[in-house]
Amino acid sequence: MEGSHQEMQLFSSSSPDHNPPPLDLQLSISLNKPEMRKMRKAAGVEALKWQAAEQIRLAAMEKAYAERVRELTRREMEMAQSEFARARAMWERAREEVQRAERIKERMDSLSATCHSCRHNSFTP
Repeated sequence: MEGSHQEMQLFSSSSPDHNPPPLDLQLSISLNKPEMRKMRKAAGVEALKWQAAEQIRLAAMEKAYAERVRELTRREMEMAQSEFARARAMWERAREEVQRAERIKERMDSLSATCHSCRHNSFTP
């Protein structure tokens, strides 16, 4: 009955101009130890799943990056090989030009020698 009386006092004192003192309510959930262990285990499993998923995501990103780098490297190698082939072809053409120029020079030298000899022979009686 005393509890009912206190309730009535609480209701009667809650008029608009009266501020009731704040109530300090503390809620607690009582779980027995097996339930707590089960919850911790479930939370641990979820955390492990999240970590595994995060590692998979990061590994996939790293794999994609590595594949992109590999592709860029392959293209650079192809370009370098192409440039090397062009340079080699230019070198071969230049070498052929030098050889041709040397042959022309040799002919000119032999013609010049012949001309000198002809001239020399034609002027001598």
